[in-house]
Amino acid sequence: MDTMVILFSLGASFLIAVLLGPLFIPLLRRMKFGQQIRTDGPQSHLKKSGTPTMGGIIIMLALLIAFLKFSDKTPDFWVLFTASLGFGLVGFLDDYIKIVFKRSLGLTARQKLFGQLLFSIIVCAELYNMNHSTMITVPGTSWGFDLGWFYYPFVVIILFGSSNAVNFTDGLDGLLSGTSAIAFGAFTILALQVSEHESAIFSAAMVGAVLGFLIFNAHPAKVFMGDTGSLGIGGGIAAVAILTKMELMLVIVGGVFVLEMLSVILQVGSFKLRGKRIFKMSPIHHHFELSGWSEWRVVTTFWSVGLLLAVIGLLLAL
Repeated sequence: MDTMVILFSLGASFLIAVLLGPLFIPLLRRMKFGQQIRTDGPQSHLKKSGTPTMGGIIIMLALLIAFLKFSDKTPDFWVLFTASLGFGLVGFLDDYIKIVFKRSLGLTARQKLFGQLLFSIIVCAELYNMNHSTMITVPGTSWGFDLGWFYYPFVVIILFGSSNAVNFTDGLDGLLSGTSAIAFGAFTILALQVSEHESAIFSAAMVGAVLGFLIFNAHPAKVFMGDTGSLGIGGGIAAVAILTKMELMLVIVGGVFVLEMLSVILQVGSFKLRGKRIFKMSPIHHHFELSGWSEWRVVTTFWSVGLLLAVIGLLLAL
């Protein structure tokens, strides 16, 4: 029964996203909700200026409708709902400000931090009320340790780290759509393995939503997901990892996201400490672009790396 519900959830969200695309994309274009391209980025991206953004609304709506339909509204449901829709809301506000004020930066760092912290605290409260285990296990081993009260700051770090790492990955046509579909596909299987029903349904619904969105987001993209989508995806995958008690597995299955975030940290750190850059540009997908790789080659290579890491994660767990 679980498998059929999973497949229905995936199929429904995919179909909804495919149907919403032709409705929302012209609407976003008429409202002049176009992407503002950074002038210090790859010059090849300047032609993308004006491409409709905030397409993450399509992902979030498709996910929400399918998840509401097939979930059981347990406490797990509310954790997943808060993490994905809450972080997605922060992203929506960020996108909206960018578009209305015609600037490449939306919310200030402090405002975005406050929004992410607010929903992280709500998630922690929900976990506490449902007596969620504070144990952490090491992937591929039987070894674990109890963090006790320190588990909740750890949850905040996971949510912050995941949402921002996923956000860094959203820089090329189809890059995040494909890598997130792979990562959520792996977590669908992992959630089923540990009988986390809601997390499996949610993950499958997200796979369908981002694959449906990918039809419009693949190169050349007709729409970008914006922070609405990337922060919602990041918050969602963090919540799945937390509920399935595979917090550390997220580092492996979401290894592409980790790599993207590390490249930014290393680039900034190196420039501040040594006055030198490690990469031609960060996040690292731009480094490969500026090294002469085509956008499609970068995207498919990162998809392949994401698939390899997802397989490694599954093998460790199974």
